[in-house]
Amino acid sequence: MISFNYETEFELPNESEISNWLSNVIQSENKKEGDINYIFCDDNYLVEINQQYLAHDTLTDIISFDYSVGNELHGDVFISIERVRENAQEFKVSLEEELQRVMVHGILHYCGYKDKSHDDELLMREKENEKIKLFHVKQIK
Repeated sequence: MISFNYETEFELPNESEISNWLSNVIQSENKKEGDINYIFCDDNYLVEINQQYLAHDTLTDIISFDYSVGNELHGDVFISIERVRENAQEFKVSLEEELQRVMVHGILHYCGYKDKSHDDELLMREKENEKIKLFHVKQIK
């Protein structure tokens, strides 16, 4: 089950559509959907998580904790809305598109995709683009 939690004033306007899309992404990777929690927060909240659990003192747009068991995906995905907004402006994309990219990024990590090497990062971007298109196809139907 995919759930959305808010530690900031931001709220998704279309939770059920996004939840359905993420479920489709999981199925498209031949994985099973377990409990996945999205926590939307601000920079300060995410910096504290970063310091406490990862010993990093930097800003980031997403931190995901993977509790998957075998083929069943479980995890907590923390997303800084402040970072996503700034990144959307920097990359000249809509907030919606950047948010979708970050949300699916967490799921793709749970599916086994990495982004530490250049080649891994290229594959991750390719997969993000492929999965974002799934959302738009579902919207049109």
